[in-house]
Amino acid sequence: MFRRVAYAALAAGLLTSATACAPITTYSGFQAIEANPKDVKVGTDTKSTVRASLGSPSATSTFDPNVWFYIDQVKERVAFRRPVVTSRNVVAVTFDKDSEVVKTVDTMTLKDGKVIAFNGRETPTRGRELTILEQLLGNVGRGGMLPNADDEGIPGTRPGDRR
Repeated sequence: MFRRVAYAALAAGLLTSATACAPITTYSGFQAIEANPKDVKVGTDTKSTVRASLGSPSATSTFDPNVWFYIDQVKERVAFRRPVVTSRNVVAVTFDKDSEVVKTVDTMTLKDGKVIAFNGRETPTRGRELTILEQLLGNVGRGGMLPNADDEGIPGTRPGDRR
């Protein structure tokens, strides 16, 4: 009897520890429910048929509004670790300017991406840095503390207010 309870407790503990390390999957971006962007036919589909079948694009090109992007990404996270991108698909659909017919459909994956080295240094600004004394004594003589008679009648001030 005691062995059965011990085995049941051990099995429950192993099952709990195994599910605690299961990855949490996150899907973001375009999700193909009824149609896939890879199924767009070059030369036959137009902007209106692509929008009707796929919906609005995830992004459009900055310099050419005739290039639409459908982007999706899958991330997995295990316990307290950082999320890892396991899959990324970018489908670029290019349309002809005049006829609005699909010219090309390019598919790029995570393997096609490039790692860009980020430079964390700051760009120095040109100008003069003030010392502590210059900052403390900089307003002396400017008269900011005393009320000014010229402030009367300025919108936002109350008559007779001497702050």
